[in-house]
Amino acid sequence: MEKLLSDNNDEASSRRIICTPSPSAKNTFFYIQEAGYSKKDESHIHHRHDLDSFLIAAVISGFGELVVGDDTYPLIKGDCFFVDCRLPHYYRSLEAEPWELLWVHFNGCTSQQYYDYFTSQSKAVFHPHYFDKVVSAITEMMDINENKLPDAEIITSKLIVELLTIALTVNNSEQQFDSALKQKLLSVHNYIDEHFAEDISLEMLSSRFYISKYYLTREYKRIYGKTIFQHLITARINCGKKLLRFTDKSVEEIAHLCGFNDQSYFARQFKKSENLTCFSYRKMWRD
Repeated sequence: MEKLLSDNNDEASSRRIICTPSPSAKNTFFYIQEAGYSKKDESHIHHRHDLDSFLIAAVISGFGELVVGDDTYPLIKGDCFFVDCRLPHYYRSLEAEPWELLWVHFNGCTSQQYYDYFTSQSKAVFHPHYFDKVVSAITEMMDINENKLPDAEIITSKLIVELLTIALTVNNSEQQFDSALKQKLLSVHNYIDEHFAEDISLEMLSSRFYISKYYLTREYKRIYGKTIFQHLITARINCGKKLLRFTDKSVEEIAHLCGFNDQSYFARQFKKSENLTCFSYRKMWRD
């Protein structure tokens, strides 16, 4: 059962195919019921319940939300959702920036078992690392069924399995990916702590730890909440504070021991960090 709520149902662009599976496909394969693409000019809402179908949809652009039972999920570009359409739910794009959506309704084979396993592992919304594979699979399904290619039902079943595999493994893959990434970034972090007095550059770290400069910069900031440069300066300032407190070395000597090639630059960075000059800091902590 489906109801479309909108003041204006005209779509800026859309594509939809509706399929009727053969008896053998119903008994043997996963089969497509409907698939489509839409790009809306305004917000729209889909309400569904008691529909004997499973839905996987992908947000290509724009923003929206999905409501299943008492749970509400915000949706952004790159998000996908997997829903049992017999359950009350609705999804809608947001008025400020309506979405571009690609979807497939399917059933058959072990759809229920896949869905039960999916819901035991994660929520309705997932964000696959390889979002383009979801888009490609749904688009290919539409093409082969629209063109009535030979073995379309067999190939469609294979593509649905690919979608289900992405949905069921996305959390594990992301956790493993995130864990490996965090371990590598921790190695970078620790390397800076141990070698801050040396000449450290983004290019050197990128080469040493086999990670692109862009990716290293972005992900380090995401994990640690500061840039690599900020962490390097902090490590050098911490060293400077120890030497100012516990040695009689000159500011010039301390600057070089901490990895600053220029005494005045060290003094400026120290003042910026502590709101004190090097001499004031030394005097305050010694008196």
